Amino acid sequence: MVELTVSPAHRRMRRTVHRLTRFDLLPAPEVQRAFADGQTAGDPVAERFVAETYHGDLGPERSRELLDHALRVGVGNIPDAPESLRELFAEFDTVPDWVDPELVEQGAAVWRRWGYSLGAVGNAGTMDTYTEGSLAVPLSLSGGYAGASALHRYLETTRWWLEVCRPGAVLTPGSRAREVSLKVRVMHVSVRARVAEHPEWDAQAHGLPISQSEMMLTLLGGSVGPALGLFALGFLTSPAEMRAVLHFNRYLGHLVGCRVDGMYPETVADGLRLLYYFDATRRHDSGPLGPELVEGFVPSFAPGPQLRGLSRLRTLYHLQLQAGYTRLFMLPWNRRRYDLPSGLPGTALLLLRAPLIAAVELARRASPAVDHWWQRSSYRRWARWHAWHVGRREERFDAGQRLRR
Repeated sequence: MVELTVSPAHRRMRRTVHRLTRFDLLPAPEVQRAFADGQTAGDPVAERFVAETYHGDLGPERSRELLDHALRVGVGNIPDAPESLRELFAEFDTVPDWVDPELVEQGAAVWRRWGYSLGAVGNAGTMDTYTEGSLAVPLSLSGGYAGASALHRYLETTRWWLEVCRPGAVLTPGSRAREVSLKVRVMHVSVRARVAEHPEWDAQAHGLPISQSEMMLTLLGGSVGPALGLFALGFLTSPAEMRAVLHFNRYLGHLVGCRVDGMYPETVADGLRLLYYFDATRRHDSGPLGPELVEGFVPSFAPGPQLRGLSRLRTLYHLQLQAGYTRLFMLPWNRRRYDLPSGLPGTALLLLRAPLIAAVELARRASPAVDHWWQRSSYRRWARWHAWHVGRREERFDAGQRLRR
C-alpha cells in the first residue's frame, strides 16, 4: 500500500471547518484506506489481454485488427479468439446491478449542457494535478500531453467525451461510444505496463501508473469538480443533476476499467471529501515534468503560421478561452508554480457571458423544449469546434504506441 500523509496545513483547515460547520473535509478512514489501496490496483482482465496480444507474439498491428474485428462482428463470432479477449468482452458487456439507466441518461444530459466548458474546466483541473509525479510521469513518458502533441491528445479525449454523452449511447450495444471506451481502456493498460517497467517510475512511492485511484479522480473531474466550478460561469446544475452525473461517471469508469467499489462517492459531499483528500496528500514531486506538461498545454491552442483571417481569429479566441479557464480553475498557489498566459481576456469573456448562460439555465428548468434546445445547441457547438480542429484526421486510441523515451 502506498503511504499517504495529510499535510499539517490541511489538518488545521479540517479542524477549523469542522468546528464552524460540523462538516468533515476528509473522507471516512475506510475510504482513505481504499483510496491508498487503489494506488496499487490495476485492471487485471484487460492487462491479461494486452500482455498476450499487444505486448505478446501477436504484436500491436495484428492485435489492433483483432480488437476491431471483435468490436465489429462480436467476439462470439471469432472461433479462435484468445480466451483473454473473451474474458475482456464478457466483463465489458456486463452491465453492473447498480446501474440505473435513467440516471445514466440524466448524467449524459448534464454533459451535453456543459458542452465545451466540460473539457475546458476538466483540463484546468487536470493541469492542477501535475504537481504529482504519479500523474506527470506516465503523461510525460507517453508524450500525449507534452509539447505540440498536447492539443492532439486533448482532441482525442474530446472525441470520447462527445461519443459517450450522446443520448442513450453508452448503454447501446455496438455503439461508437462503447467501442471508443474499450479502446481507451486497452490503451491505458498498455501505457501502464510500459511505464511500470520504465526506470523513471518509482513503484514504491507511487504504486501503479494510471492506478484505480487516479482513474477515479478523473471521474470526479467529470462530475463533482465541474458541477460546482461551473456555477461561477452560469451553469446552474441542481443537486439531483450532480448526483446523476456522478452515477454517469461511475458507469463510464466501469467501461474504461475503473473498479471503485468502496471509495466512489455516492454524494456530492463525499466527492468533495475525496478531492480534498487528494489535495491534502500531495507530494509535489513531479519536478521538471510538471512545468513541461502544464506550460505546454495552453500554448498548443495558438494558431499556426498557416492560419489567416477568420480562422486565425477563431483560434485566438479559443486560446484566450483556455487561458481563462486555466486562470479560474487551477488552484492559485499551484498556478503560481508555472509560467502561464495571464488568462485575463479569457476570464473576462467567461464572466461576461455567465449571466446569459444563467438565464438559459433558469429557462430550461421551466421548459422541456428549452432544455432540449440547450442540450442540442451546446453539444453541436462543441462537436463543430472539435471537427474544425480535427479535419480529416481520425483518432486511433493507439494501444501500440511506444514511450517517447
